Amino acid sequence: MGKVKTDHTVELVARAIYEAEQHARSWDNGSARSRERSREYARNAIRLLNDDVGVLLLALNEAAAEHSPRGSSAAT
Repeated sequence: MGKVKTDHTVELVARAIYEAEQHARSWDNGSARSRERSREYARNAIRLLNDDVGVLLLALNEAAAEHSPRGSSAAT
């Protein structure tokens, strides 16, 4: 059970890191190399933060939202 939760957390953090890096491709269409590099960054961040990983997720999601065109409206 702990490993499944850890794997899920790594995946969430990795996706947030990937998106915050402003890759042109989505996570699902990105290269395996880029995704694995993001997972490695995520594992390192999680090890360093331990229980404070939620703070990292929040910060990465906020950074991704700032750079995302989803927040802007084309029709004004």
